[in-house]
Amino acid sequence: MAIHDGVSFPVGKVDLMTLSPLSFREFLLATKETELEEIISKKDYANYNIFSDKYYDLLKTYFYVGGMPEAVSVFIDERDYGEVRSIQKNLLSLYEADFGKHIEGRELERVRLVWNSIPMQLAKENKKFFFGKIKEGARAKEFELAIEWLLDCGLIGKVYNINTPKIPLKAYADFSSFKIYMTDIGLLSAASDLDSQTLLEGNRIFVEFKGALTEQYVFQQIISDTDYIPYYFSVNSHTEINFVIQKKMSPVPLEVKSAENLRAKSLKAYYDKYEPAEAVRASMALYKKEDWLTNLPLPMIHDL
Repeated sequence: MAIHDGVSFPVGKVDLMTLSPLSFREFLLATKETELEEIISKKDYANYNIFSDKYYDLLKTYFYVGGMPEAVSVFIDERDYGEVRSIQKNLLSLYEADFGKHIEGRELERVRLVWNSIPMQLAKENKKFFFGKIKEGARAKEFELAIEWLLDCGLIGKVYNINTPKIPLKAYADFSSFKIYMTDIGLLSAASDLDSQTLLEGNRIFVEFKGALTEQYVFQQIISDTDYIPYYFSVNSHTEINFVIQKKMSPVPLEVKSAENLRAKSLKAYYDKYEPAEAVRASMALYKKEDWLTNLPLPMIHDL
């Protein structure tokens, strides 16, 4: 690991490649839904509208299966949701077992506390990472190394807050305020103990937790299927934009909705104050471009 003493890295002799879990588009290709993948890759909104119900069903399946190759392979071969969940649970157990091979003592405990707190952190209405939710009296200084270790391992993603939407976004990032996501939505649903009936039939528990899953999904697609680096915008508990990306030297706010609810109060307040060149709402509603806002269907996040 990079944080271990005495470990050198052959600078200039290694080509780096970042591998992510399958994106939704890759999931469609893997499950032989090639025509549906082609429609969204070609930004064919007219045909998307025709098959929107099919996309919604496949999206819920992706929320459950996720993009880890072994889980996707088992789903393709057996269509057994129980076996998929077993694979995911096994992966989570193996990750935790592997922690002990690289870290020891109190730092190992802290890594496990951070790791196991992520579903709870994302379930909150305000998804900012609160150290006090890990354990009572926890302080940032205690857990900084644990978070960076998980980040370096590629097991989590970290999105920083910006309180001033100006270019370059990185220059206005508040590194003390952030959200943490898991690397894969299927692992998040497994870590949250959501069963297939909960996700696929959309019962009460899914309704309560789908905001967390949808935000995790959008984060994952931005990371794996675009070149953007996501931030989020928050100045108080009443005004928060889920993500902000830097596009053509302009900050673009992206508000995430988990259903067809088209109310976007925070996004409208942001637009009225900062007048961005572009504003996007991602939801299960159909594609629609208005005077100040574009509604982008969730399966087409890559089209940011």
